Formats: sequence, structure tokens, C-alpha cells
Amino acid sequence: MNLFRLAGDMTHLLSIVVLLLKIRTTKSCTGISLKTQELYVIVFLTRYLDLFTRYLSFYNSAMKVFFLGTSMAIVWYMRYHKVVKQTYNKDEDTFRHYFLVLASFVLAILIPRAFTMTEILWTASIYLEAVAILPQLVLLQRSSNIDNLTGTYVFLLGAYRALYLVNWIYRFFTELHKVRWIPWVSGLLQTALYADFFYYYIKSWKNHEKLKLPA
Repeated sequence: MNLFRLAGDMTHLLSIVVLLLKIRTTKSCTGISLKTQELYVIVFLTRYLDLFTRYLSFYNSAMKVFFLGTSMAIVWYMRYHKVVKQTYNKDEDTFRHYFLVLASFVLAILIPRAFTMTEILWTASIYLEAVAILPQLVLLQRSSNIDNLTGTYVFLLGAYRALYLVNWIYRFFTELHKVRWIPWVSGLLQTALYADFFYYYIKSWKNHEKLKLPA
């Protein structure tokens, strides 16, 4: 564990806390993509299959349980909570996310870390996480009014991935001395997808304006 990895984990955790705070306090999921949240459930389910078979540390297990539990809770709120589900932007959240799932699993079979079921599923989760934010970004482009909590949630998610890239570079020079192509390339792609959002988020914050993405 190094400072960049810890900062990335805490930023990721904070992004989920911000999203849950928005949903629970406002009883609204306006501006949040259910498609993206469902993709994250698949990401965590396929990545954390070793949760009950391989113990690394209390911290590791606790973070896995947190992300699994909160991702499922968010989807439950958006699908089944009698008040929250009425605020879901179904007509605008139309990204066909199942294509992302299919493409990620096909790519994981063709380019896995190792040819075992567990490793293929792990690899698929890495590929899928890289593009899971796409439905959310498309929804924000279609939304004329992006509230502060939603904008902050997406910004923190992007910051988490950027910090993980720094973590991998740090580990390359201090520990591993080898390139891990699958997470590195996927992480670069994922961070690049946030670049446009980062620009407009920081611009709106600097100018004290309402966040709005160009169509």
C-alpha cells in the first residue's frame, strides 16, 4: 500500500458516499444513470469472486464488501424504492449497455490475463470498468441541469482512476519493474473518457457557474 493507492481508494469510497448521500437525502436519482450502476455491479461481482476464498487483509476484504454492497444498494434504490425510482431519467438513460458487457467478455476471452475462468472474469471486469462510465456521461450530456452532488460524484470517480494510474507508475519504479498491460491500458482509456468532463467541471467551478456539458 502506498499513498497514491490509498488516496485512490479513499476517493473511490468518497464518490460512492456522495452518491448515496444524494439519493438518501434528496430521495432523488435525477441525473444518475442506472445503466452505469448496473455495470458497476457486474464489475464488482466478477472481480471479487475470491472474497470468501482468498484472504489478503481486513482492509482488502472490507473494501470489497463495501463496493459490492453499495453498488447493489444503489441499483435497488433506483429500481425499487417507491419515491426514488419515480425520479429516474429513463427516457434519457438509453445507452445500450449490454453491448459493453458483451464486448468486455469477448475481449477477456481473446486477451485474458490467464486462461482460467476466474482470470477471464477478472479481466472482463477490468475491461468493463474502463467503459462503465459511458452511459453516465451520455446522460449528463442530455441533461440540461446537472446538480452539484451528481457532478461531484462523477468527478471523484474520474479522480480515483487518475490516482490509480499514478499508483501504477509509482509501483513500476519502486516495486514491480514490469508493465501490466491489461489494467494499464484499460485505466488510461477510462481516465481519457473523463477528460472532457474534467475540463467543464473545473471550468464551471472556477467561474461559479452551473455545470453543463456540450451535446
